[in-house]
Amino acid sequence: MQVDYAAQYELGRAGERAAIRWYEEEGYTLLAHRARMRAGEIDAVVEDQDGTIVFVEVKSRRGTAFGAAEAVTTKKLTTMRRCAAQWLEQHPAAGLREIRFDVVEVVLDGEDYILRRFPGVEDGAC
Repeated sequence: MQVDYAAQYELGRAGERAAIRWYEEEGYTLLAHRARMRAGEIDAVVEDQDGTIVFVEVKSRRGTAFGAAEAVTTKKLTTMRRCAAQWLEQHPAAGLREIRFDVVEVVLDGEDYILRRFPGVEDGAC
């Protein structure tokens, strides 16, 4: 079976855009999208209305046959923490606020995106 990497890349980008739009509709402010750090990449950094900085990992899939959020392993959470620490070093004022790590599962079901947020995954809630 041949993997269509271009299609996977575009699905991932579309999922990120859908997740960011969803956060913005909920009143969050986008601070960064696809922020590259030495440790890796942060899909999105958003600020909640209460000032909480949220580091977001987006997992996108076509259909429901395979899990999306389940793909966020302990190793990925460690990478998210390292990336967040590096991002906070570059934005010292943000480091004075509460932080949270969310995973957003984006499933393309036909023409519709189904989004599910898992807030606070730093505690292993995912």
